[in-house]
Amino acid sequence: MSMRTTRYRAIADQLRRRLAEGEFTEGGVLPSESELSAQYEASRVTVRRALEALRAEGLVESRQGFGWLVSGEPVRQDLSRLSTLEGQLRAAGVRSDRRIESFGFVPAPARVRRLLDERTVLEVRRVNLADGRPFARVTVWCPERLGASLSRDDVERASFLEQLPVRLGSATQTIGADVAGEEDAGLLDVPVGSPVLVAERITRDRDGRPVLVSEHVFPAHRTRFAVELPVDDDLLNPSGLRLVD
Repeated sequence: MSMRTTRYRAIADQLRRRLAEGEFTEGGVLPSESELSAQYEASRVTVRRALEALRAEGLVESRQGFGWLVSGEPVRQDLSRLSTLEGQLRAAGVRSDRRIESFGFVPAPARVRRLLDERTVLEVRRVNLADGRPFARVTVWCPERLGASLSRDDVERASFLEQLPVRLGSATQTIGADVAGEEDAGLLDVPVGSPVLVAERITRDRDGRPVLVSEHVFPAHRTRFAVELPVDDDLLNPSGLRLVD
């Protein structure tokens, strides 16, 4: 057995032990190949071979834009009804926490002003945590008249959806793909330029008036959105067509 073969196996053993001890959590990003090369004083070829051995065991995986990750199932988010992010995480059996990054009344950004028809809004930026790891960066904008009674402690404790003094009616959510900028990469603990999913939600009251605008940014490997699609009878029996004997 060559020294190189022995070396990659030794590195794989050490990384396997670090994974078992919880140093790297499920879905977390591992140090880069160059960082691991420096840690173990080995070539990147040797380190990559060790990582590939762990991938064959199902312990790690590699993804474009992220590098190497601890293997784990993404959280499935159901889009069939309006719910809080905390509720989605609890339904997936994941511990949920939130960390407020900023709280204050600000001039409404142009798009938010058009949607809410308000010049001044309560803006809250937070990071939602899943089992202690960053899961989403969320920014919520609320009309000043509705947010005036809310404190920083209130929005750290529970969702806007549970506290607004109005009856909620519906919401529209749009989802797109983007890459993490420097600020979001730092908040979400992912590399700059890694893929993210960006969801914009407009929540309305029972009269159809927008009362919340929110932006949710998720590391793309940590969540999946799912929705049930009922069958349209007209699709199965299109008008204008008939069977001929």
